[in-house]
Amino acid sequence: MNRIVFLTGAGMSVESGIPTFRGGDGLWDHEPVMEVCSDVAWQRDPKRVNDFFNRLRRKYMNAEPNEGHRLIASLQDKGWDVQVITQNIDNLHERGGARNVLHLHGEMMRSRSMRSETVSYPIDPENPDINMGDKDPYGYQLRPFIVFFGESVPNLSPATEIVRTADVVVVIGTSLAVYPAASLLAYAPRNARIFDIDPADVSNPYGQTITHIRQGASRGMKTLIGMLENSNG
Repeated sequence: MNRIVFLTGAGMSVESGIPTFRGGDGLWDHEPVMEVCSDVAWQRDPKRVNDFFNRLRRKYMNAEPNEGHRLIASLQDKGWDVQVITQNIDNLHERGGARNVLHLHGEMMRSRSMRSETVSYPIDPENPDINMGDKDPYGYQLRPFIVFFGESVPNLSPATEIVRTADVVVVIGTSLAVYPAASLLAYAPRNARIFDIDPADVSNPYGQTITHIRQGASRGMKTLIGMLENSNG
């Protein structure tokens, strides 16, 4: 079974109504990033951080997977071993049917405590806010299960191991000039086929042979599946 690894970023979810964090009406245009999503901000004003993610969670928790998410999952039924490594904190890949999803930057619908950076707890969609005074079973304050700026990325190491085993790597909706997507590409096997689905120009930091599909996520996935079927036929 061939392994196809998707590296996805904010552009993957734009068609679902979730804006990117930067760029036209991005989330960071309304909130200074270092004041709501950094380790320093949490130490200084944890209530403001929790309140920001409460608003964000309520705003986007009802977003629906788009066709691009569903097309990625559809490859599982076409004989592919599909692995998704995403920088996104939404759960649209899972809701779109993908079975193997690794979140680099955490998950919006989960919480964690100060006790452990890897142990998380599901958030009830009927009561999605994290408030000051909400504790884990050990008495530690809960916070978003998000990798803040200034914190390590615990899932980066397992992500590199997944990329090392890829036959095909597909980048969707994230710049190849931005960490960690760019660094992960460095671990792709030399004989792996690499695709980048992005309507904008893309960089090529490691000089690999990359097939650029200049389309958005959904149209680009349709094109990619056609190319894979033609090459395997």
